[in-house]
Amino acid sequence: MSATVALLIGGESRRGTNHFERRDPLSGEVASTSAAATVAEALAAANAAEAAFPAWSTRGPNERRAMLNKAAGALETRAGDFVAAMMGETGATEGWARFNLMLAASMIREAAALTTQISGEVIPSDKPGCLALAIREPAGVVLGIAPWNAPIILGVRAIAVPLACGNTVILKASEVCPRTHSLIIESFIEAGFTGGIVNLITNAPKDAGDIVGALIDHKAVKRINFTGSTEVGRIVAVRAAQNLKPVLLELGGKAPLLVLDDADLDEAVRAAAFGAFMNQGQICMSTERIIVMESIADVFAEKFKAKAASMATGNPREGKTPLGAVIDLKVVRHVEALVDDAVQRGAARITGGRSSGVLMPATVIDNVTPAMALFREESFGPVVAIIRARDEKHAIELANDTDYGLSAAVFTKDTARGLRVAKQIKSGMCHINGPTVHDEAQMPFGGVKASGYGRFGGKAGIDAFTELRWITIETQPGHFPI
Repeated sequence: MSATVALLIGGESRRGTNHFERRDPLSGEVASTSAAATVAEALAAANAAEAAFPAWSTRGPNERRAMLNKAAGALETRAGDFVAAMMGETGATEGWARFNLMLAASMIREAAALTTQISGEVIPSDKPGCLALAIREPAGVVLGIAPWNAPIILGVRAIAVPLACGNTVILKASEVCPRTHSLIIESFIEAGFTGGIVNLITNAPKDAGDIVGALIDHKAVKRINFTGSTEVGRIVAVRAAQNLKPVLLELGGKAPLLVLDDADLDEAVRAAAFGAFMNQGQICMSTERIIVMESIADVFAEKFKAKAASMATGNPREGKTPLGAVIDLKVVRHVEALVDDAVQRGAARITGGRSSGVLMPATVIDNVTPAMALFREESFGPVVAIIRARDEKHAIELANDTDYGLSAAVFTKDTARGLRVAKQIKSGMCHINGPTVHDEAQMPFGGVKASGYGRFGGKAGIDAFTELRWITIETQPGHFPI
């Protein structure tokens, strides 16, 4: 039986007059039926968040912290519902859903810990008797736009730190997983975030542009955060810029994993397989390019081939395989086109084959070059390219030969060498002897170049979701030239 999702505006559940369906990518059955918000309803959510802001923004940090911790607990009690929703709407495995839940609860608790770290400073003034203060204040209403691929993690990330900073929020749910995102809001409502502090908007796919545009344009919305494709991120950034509003963007990636000639190959293989095939490669940090020095490339490729071939794909509801379904047939066609192009241009498929519907096998393509689309285009599916580098310098050049710059990794037994190489890679994050897929609630998460700008997580999140103000207090009579 499919779930029904309502809008949540100002603490009230609204069924809406129009609805849209999300179907299970594997079975084709209806997974959820959701209210399709109108522009008027989206604006009503912004008005509700604006009305709730004065009271919420003045609540003390310990009260906000207690409520956020309660929300984390409420999230965890819905584990079964989250697993069912993610399986039905996105074809996720139970393991991926439960990992999402674990990290999302951690993010809420980290946000709770930040409420007493929103600090300022006293700045020495050249003016006698002037006490100069730099203080951080809540920005106002924050619009969070979350994607489907890690829906609990990224839905929570869109709103938790903004709430901790004293902002009210609107979560614009993904059209692909509205039920999953609605469970997040239900958890926050249970924890006391009522009366417009948190609001949920779901919309039909055809209405996304109008809904998001109207929310960005609303005068009360002071910050926007978006996680998704670079293509849509550009649209969001332009609309926000037209309104002179700051936006935090976490966009696409083409993460390189460099295997240097002194690396522990077994460890590199394990990390690369995890990074390439976790959640069927549908993670912004997924390892899409394995750059291996030529002297060890043949040995690495054989080991990696064996590892990838052992990673079966199957129905996630059966829970018997590490890989589940990709999100839709569009991804299947895109990935297969990238593979076909590479093979036609001289690359070799060393493992993997054709898909069965949305069930795609773990696929490894060797001898990929920069002339191939697989080298440059984000696949967002269970395929990874092996690229052979002449030496360390060439490996760094290949890593940086991309429009993207989110995550990267370097494998070497020489940590000083690893740090030297990591510093030369143009990415927001780089992991030495670890996978490209790595996220922790307290870390500054984000990219450079076409992977976006701004940082989620930890104190960087405070910077993103507060206004820094300068306030002075004169303690003695002034002396003025006129």
